[in-house]
Amino acid sequence: MIGIIRTLRLWFAPQHIGEEGDTPDYRFSLANERTFLAWLRTALALVGGGFAVDQFLPGLRWGWRVGLACALLAVGAVCAVRAVDRWVRCELAMRRGEDLPPTRFPALLGLVVALVALVMVVVVVLGPAG
Repeated sequence: MIGIIRTLRLWFAPQHIGEEGDTPDYRFSLANERTFLAWLRTALALVGGGFAVDQFLPGLRWGWRVGLACALLAVGAVCAVRAVDRWVRCELAMRRGEDLPPTRFPALLGLVVALVALVMVVVVVLGPAG
């Protein structure tokens, strides 16, 4: 529990990351930052997709449209939060000379996006249900 609280504090005070271990080669820190930005772009795309489903598919039954839109919005929000957590955890691992922390999140994200896409295919094939 203390580790979680400490990590959360580092989200908002990244200057304290510098108190851990040795400074890594700046190229690794910049690569970590680019990965963080890629995750944020993914989150923004998911949020945009959620709004697009809600706004541009009015022919879908309300429950389907709102369900798919909310699923995309929720996954986008989780992806954005996970990006921050991953950035901090990787930066700490590099400073400590440890292996980068393993994560199942890319697999989970891929499965969720595939599931939402599959549901959308079924809805499109069945046509608008007013």
